Amino acid sequence: MPVTTRITATVHADNRKLLGAFLRTRRESLDPNRLGLARMRQRRTPGLRREEVAQLADVGITWYTWLEQGRPIQASPKTLTAIANALQCNEAETHHLFRLAGQSLPAATQSGGCEQLSVYGQKILDQLDPLPAIISNARFDILGFNRAYCLLMGVELAELPPEDRNCIYLAFTHEHWRASQLDWDEVMPKMVALFRAQMAEHLGEPIWEAQLARYMAVSEDFRTIWERHEVRSIDNNVKRFRHPLVGVMSLRQNNWWSAPRNGDRMLVYVPADEQSERRLHQLTGGAE
Repeated sequence: MPVTTRITATVHADNRKLLGAFLRTRRESLDPNRLGLARMRQRRTPGLRREEVAQLADVGITWYTWLEQGRPIQASPKTLTAIANALQCNEAETHHLFRLAGQSLPAATQSGGCEQLSVYGQKILDQLDPLPAIISNARFDILGFNRAYCLLMGVELAELPPEDRNCIYLAFTHEHWRASQLDWDEVMPKMVALFRAQMAEHLGEPIWEAQLARYMAVSEDFRTIWERHEVRSIDNNVKRFRHPLVGVMSLRQNNWWSAPRNGDRMLVYVPADEQSERRLHQLTGGAE
């Protein structure tokens, strides 16, 4: 057997063991009474029994036992979803279960265009004004923004459809957005490289594939940059913005993540020099 094949087989075997351990631990953490299951006089193990999970998921007890034992059996996305529901898995736990089983989440179970920012996230953004700030997800969808950011970019985001509030999409399609990026030819390849690096963890997921297809369809520039196959990691850096009213500003982009770290991050732009601070203050009118 070739070395690569042996390594792949070992990885798959390890994942099956991890999947079995995850299912068992999750099963043992559940309270049968809260799930409306009949009270048993004696339970030798905590939580649910295997047959109870199998019954809730509508699968065979023998098949489920083999899955929990880490045997080399295949589970369909539909069956995995049923098991995740039976085990009361949250979104992160369901994602983990599918990963260990070597499956991609069905489109219906993935977070998509309906993602919304919490009230607390928006309060933070509003309090940061006059510093421009947004909260975006890993696909560069803008989930929240403040007044200063709209002034900086010359775009009233609230007037755009939610599906168009995306940094990459706007940079390639919106005239004012593109004009605000003084170093567009340097900035955009970095952003596309970030998207490629982050997409590597979501290959085959419909929402990511649809996002990529949209970028490819709307911009030849994007297609050209994408074919470079460059990848980058996120870092704090200074970006230069051009505004028709106040001129050029150098702002340091600071990235912050909230818990749980699911790809959503807050980007806050802080003046990198005194001239940029004066011009940003002039643009935003200071704190209001």
